[in-house]
Amino acid sequence: MSGTALATPHPALVAAAWRRAAASQRLLDALEAAGRPARFVGGCVRDSLKGLHRDAWDVDLCTPEPPARVLALLERAGIKAVPTGLDHGTVTAVIAEQPFEVTTLRRDVETDGRHAVVAFTDDFEADAARRDFTINAMSCDRDGRLFDYFGGLEDLEAGVLRFVGDPRRRIDEDYLRILRFFRFYARFGERAPDAATAAALRDGVAGMDRLSGERVRVEVSKLLDAPDPRAAVAWMAELGVLAWTLGDAVDRGLFERLVAIEPAPDPWRRLAALVRGARRPVAEALAARLRLSNAEARRLGQLVAVPAERLDRADAAGLARALYRHGRDGALAAGLFALARDGADGDAAATLAARLAATAPPVFPLKGGDVVAAGVAPGPDVGRVLRRAEEVWLADGCAADRAALLARLPALVADVRG
Repeated sequence: MSGTALATPHPALVAAAWRRAAASQRLLDALEAAGRPARFVGGCVRDSLKGLHRDAWDVDLCTPEPPARVLALLERAGIKAVPTGLDHGTVTAVIAEQPFEVTTLRRDVETDGRHAVVAFTDDFEADAARRDFTINAMSCDRDGRLFDYFGGLEDLEAGVLRFVGDPRRRIDEDYLRILRFFRFYARFGERAPDAATAAALRDGVAGMDRLSGERVRVEVSKLLDAPDPRAAVAWMAELGVLAWTLGDAVDRGLFERLVAIEPAPDPWRRLAALVRGARRPVAEALAARLRLSNAEARRLGQLVAVPAERLDRADAAGLARALYRHGRDGALAAGLFALARDGADGDAAATLAARLAATAPPVFPLKGGDVVAAGVAPGPDVGRVLRRAEEVWLADGCAADRAALLARLPALVADVRG
């Protein structure tokens, strides 16, 4: 195999800050010290060609040097090296606390639908040929010259997401690529998948059962974190992937209206919008299926269960009550779900988010000891008095302070006992 670089460096890559950075150039110097070229590859190349800008970049490189040689070259250059995946040729170099993933050029020897046995090579095009999509198979050298063996730049500019080679073969090698397709489609896809790709994706669903919940969770969260994943989710539904991933009880209407108005992407709130119609049992099953952490599962459960409220119409007391009951995260979700349900616009959502951000969640000022000090014996009556005091406090818009509630305690105690 052989590939040809562009006759001149690509302007977007020449200008890329991650390429020009001293740490990147130092790493290239170390890897190329034995006379063989290394290249930047993957997301940093793709995103710069797309004109995307980031405060921090994940920078990956590939090299024909075998992993042991990479470790030696980095050590010789005084660069910290971590053998993160030697079996697959991956070493992490760390310069000034920034990690760089360095991978030896590879070709697949054997695949089973999830894992691959690889052999190292010195052929850049062979390495590019094993990657998933054309837009991810591009690389560039230290001068910003682009190496594009499969038309990735043209696809990127046209909004086409295309597998490298035969889509069925790529999917059979690793069924996670089905979810990766939609994750990248959410960010870069502007045209419908071609017929061959759509058929391969639909037929590949049967092989997805071998995927781990953890890997599915990562892809789903990244997909839903895209600025606008609506078209990707629609294609997932069309091709049977969404039902496999989330089950049949999916509310795409609420999800699509939420995405249209929310001030900023939130993958878990979007996921909750998709499954809210099925309520808590589905949320609990989904949390187990996706191997969510305890914190993630709790948050998803809250977002699924929180009642939709038109908090954009609420006064200060109403906002305070919502913040107390649901917290800032839950109150924003409650308000956004209601706005999305009712077809409100993004201005209303932005205004609500700003009001909630500017309002401190109130804290109920009494504790059980205050009730005991007012003459109530420890026991069930303490809880009853506290709940009655909380009701009064909420009805007043959470405005009463500790002194005011303490002054009202005798009457509240008498009310509960009476």
